[in-house]
Amino acid sequence: MAMQSPSRVFLSFRGSDTRNKFTGNLYKALVDKGIRTFIDDNDLERGDEITPSLVKAIEESRIFIPIFSANYASSSFCLDELVHIIHCYKTKSCLVFPVFYDVEPTHIRNQSGIYGEHLTKHEERFQNNEKNMERLRQWKIALIQAANLSGYHYSPHGYEYKFIEKIVEDISNNINHVFLNVAKYPVRMVGLFGTGGMGKSTLAKAVYNFVADQFEGVCFLHNVRENSSHNNLKHLQEDLLLRTVKLNHKLGDVSEGISIIKERLSRKKILLILDDVDKLEQLEALAGGLDWFGHGSRVIITTRDKHLLACHGITSTHAVEELNETEALELLRRMAFKNDKVPSSYEEILNRVVTYASGLPLAIVTIGGNLFGRKVEDWERTLDEYENIPDKDIQRILQVSYDALKEKDQSVFLDIACCFKGCEWTKVKKILHAHYGHCIEHHVGVLAEKSLIGHWEYDTYVTLHDLIEDMGKEIVRQESPNKPGERSRLWFPDDIVNVLRDNTGTGNIEMIYLEFDSTARETEWDGMACKKMTNLKTLIIEYANFSRGPGYLPSSLRYWKWIFCPLKSLSCISSKEFNYMKVLTLNYSRYLTHIPDVSGLPNLEKCSFQNCESLIRIHSSIGHLNKLEILNASGCSKLEHFPPLQLLSLKKFKISHCESLKKITIHNSIGHLNKLEILNTSNCLKLEHFPPLQLPSLKKFEISGCESLKNFPELLCKMTNIKDIEIYDTSIEELRYSFQNFSELQRLTISGGGKLRFPKYNDTMNSIVFSNVEHVDLRDNNLSDECLPILLKWFVNVTFLDLSENYFTILPECLGECHRLKHLYLKFCEALEEIRGIPPNLERLCADECYSLSSSSIRMLMSQKLHESAGCTHFRFPNKTRRIPDWFEHQSRGGKIAFWYHKKLPSISFTFIIIYEHYTTVKLFVNGYEKEISFDEFTGEFGKLVDDETVLDNYTTLLHIKLEEGNELGERLLKKEWIHVEFKLKDHENSVYAQMGIHVWGIDPSLSQFMQEGIDPSILYPQKKQRLVEVGVSEKGEEEEEG
Repeated sequence: MAMQSPSRVFLSFRGSDTRNKFTGNLYKALVDKGIRTFIDDNDLERGDEITPSLVKAIEESRIFIPIFSANYASSSFCLDELVHIIHCYKTKSCLVFPVFYDVEPTHIRNQSGIYGEHLTKHEERFQNNEKNMERLRQWKIALIQAANLSGYHYSPHGYEYKFIEKIVEDISNNINHVFLNVAKYPVRMVGLFGTGGMGKSTLAKAVYNFVADQFEGVCFLHNVRENSSHNNLKHLQEDLLLRTVKLNHKLGDVSEGISIIKERLSRKKILLILDDVDKLEQLEALAGGLDWFGHGSRVIITTRDKHLLACHGITSTHAVEELNETEALELLRRMAFKNDKVPSSYEEILNRVVTYASGLPLAIVTIGGNLFGRKVEDWERTLDEYENIPDKDIQRILQVSYDALKEKDQSVFLDIACCFKGCEWTKVKKILHAHYGHCIEHHVGVLAEKSLIGHWEYDTYVTLHDLIEDMGKEIVRQESPNKPGERSRLWFPDDIVNVLRDNTGTGNIEMIYLEFDSTARETEWDGMACKKMTNLKTLIIEYANFSRGPGYLPSSLRYWKWIFCPLKSLSCISSKEFNYMKVLTLNYSRYLTHIPDVSGLPNLEKCSFQNCESLIRIHSSIGHLNKLEILNASGCSKLEHFPPLQLLSLKKFKISHCESLKKITIHNSIGHLNKLEILNTSNCLKLEHFPPLQLPSLKKFEISGCESLKNFPELLCKMTNIKDIEIYDTSIEELRYSFQNFSELQRLTISGGGKLRFPKYNDTMNSIVFSNVEHVDLRDNNLSDECLPILLKWFVNVTFLDLSENYFTILPECLGECHRLKHLYLKFCEALEEIRGIPPNLERLCADECYSLSSSSIRMLMSQKLHESAGCTHFRFPNKTRRIPDWFEHQSRGGKIAFWYHKKLPSISFTFIIIYEHYTTVKLFVNGYEKEISFDEFTGEFGKLVDDETVLDNYTTLLHIKLEEGNELGERLLKKEWIHVEFKLKDHENSVYAQMGIHVWGIDPSLSQFMQEGIDPSILYPQKKQRLVEVGVSEKGEEEEEG
């Protein structure tokens, strides 16, 4: 049951001040009102920091009451609690009601008086400890923010009991508003759903007891599922009328009951709980519509079936989830010891029980009740038995949901529970699709609606409660408790090994799933164990170590996957019909040399022989499997020939890393596979050319690493689904005119070949424009000055252009016509001398190792007009002049530069020149908060504050930074305070030369607007008083101290 409800209240207080007086009385008053309240009643000496369990209790609470007493701020424990409370207030929309118990809120807000004294003592204690000084800063922020909240101020002159009554009344009203909105809105139906034993009924009872007195009539109908089947719905209708309006009337039938319920209850404010509903007819007979009940009525329905709620039009639903660890321990202590005082010798076994129960209240209550008064040894022995064979009472309740399923749904559930928990949903659905066809998604959806499995549409992996998993496995175990070979599913490694080794399988077995350590001792078997398994549908063996592969497989097989299969040939499938088989996967079968005639598998949809290192031949019949959608022979390093393909259904074809495909032409048939979406021939080292391609559905085309490939294939049709082309390490020398058939291309990467040539510039080539291409990477292609004008004409709308490691000498003037270009990379263009055109909106430029750049080009790169036009720039380039432009009004020699700013952080341009023997980093300090500035040209977000990047030596780096008060930074900036900003080169004292400069955008260059009188910044930096100067930076770039 999800006990972390909005009604949970957390009390934060200084025990020595108020535990036995005000806080104790407030706690009792809240509990007496039925409000779940957390109080840390540990009287032992506590450590300096709060425990993880207490942090968890804070995070699970909904309402917080910090009680500020005289000595609250003397406790680092209390202050850490407060920081976490304020974090929850900001991030989770929790409620905080501060109580100022005989203290002035202004003393907390201004950190003066007794609170100022306590904080000063912390400061003295934390001197020379950077981590604790940061902790102190967080305390101050939390105190100010809490003191600014509306709360309760108590002075000794008032009556404490009235003060407490007011607090409890307000808390109660807030809880009622959050949970039920009782009597303030029209009729509402609320559904609580979850698996059996999760505590739905218990939660509904708690709500019933808490709000029942606010209604004119109340009724709790228990176990509707059982009572409607045993006593029929008519008796439940009679019970409802008797309890709500005291009408004792024998009904003729259900229709009469509906009429009377609507007539008698339509003007009364009713609270109705329908517990454990499992059929729509029950809801239609007992709560058919909102108009059945008077204004302000509430109907709460508990069920295991979420879909049932939707069918009845109930939109307000709540998933009842497992208990967390803290709540589970609390419940277990109450059940097993009838109080919270537990002998220390039981702690370990209690934790083991909680782990076994996995938050299921039913299991905790059952086990706790069974073990009440028992010795630790009895607990351990009983829990051992539960882990092998589930408790019958737990099994019986959980199995109710399973028993209500249809036969196919039951079968799918047993498959999932026995074999697939924790597996990826995409893979599991493919396996089950081979069994159940396209309706598998319907079956899985039913299981999710019944709360038997996690939500398959959102979860990446298969999830289900541990005890529900155990319930499913126990159902299968009971099929034949002592003979695994007679069960429908096998998943336990020892059972599978024994059945295969001893040939004890039967026609009952439908699924075998074995995932085993390949380093385990080899298992001897004769390979014929499957002969008796006449109904086997799925055989999955991964990484197991068997002496041989199967010599026989039944024709019932639908899904066969064996990783590291020891077979040398596939004689077991070559001479018979497998009309049901849809998936054949034998990856990493290192001894397999031939794929035989597979014409007996006409319905095969996936065939994979990936990394079969001895495979040298594939039978031509594989090219005629009309339903084949996936064919993967990647990594078959000895495969020399691939048969012609006439596979009209093929969607994925992968033959990457087939290094022995010698000087062959892939058969022309591959060029006309109209449904093909993925074609991967990467790293086929000896592949020389492709046939013409007519693949209108192609989405991904990979040919990188084909060292012998000299010509890009001819494209015979528009390929509008290709958005991204990446080609590395080929011998392609020229892009054909038909390359324009990639008409929707957005990203192009051709790199590493060093031989790329563009076609000669002519009218035909001039007509080509890739208007959608935004990202172009042509590193290391030996591009010349003649190529660049053509390139820039083709990709006029590019926003990212990487021309690094090429040998042109001039960036042409037409580059300035690329108005959308924002990122330009010219790393290691060592021959580049002149930049004639700069795009007007260029934001980032990296020209590392471009030492041949002319002085005029460097001046262009440092133009104030250029940087003002682009708005947010980051340039890096060599600069032999070592001169910072004059428009950086505030310059400093040395490794740091700083200034003060009032209220709001500025937008600035920052530059530095450094000659350094090694790499260094630039650090930014804002009110002492430290971050490193990123200079990562490809992954960093410039102008943001990110870590762990380096700056090259002997470069000018010029960047625009908009300092922003982000989540972490904002918490460190107190309102109405001066902000101190400092840039500092790490280890700058070791540099040969360093110079820095700052230009502030949109403000008087004198910086006079930065300064105001009468502000003392020492509240944040008490260890050192600093003087505000006109600019804030001395000639050496250091802050001046007070004289």
